[in-house]
Amino acid sequence: MKNVQINISIPAAWKDILENMARIYSVEEEKTLTYLDLIRRAIKEKYQLDDE
Repeated sequence: MKNVQINISIPAAWKDILENMARIYSVEEEKTLTYLDLIRRAIKEKYQLDDE
């Protein structure tokens, strides 16, 4: 899979919420997740994208 880096702007409050959620998911899944991982997951699920 070839990755492309993009820059997006989100409200600071969203980032804080996503960081807290990432901490919770990290504990539940027993692996380190970042808020960016959560954004990737959400986009992938919303638009039913495959890892290609």
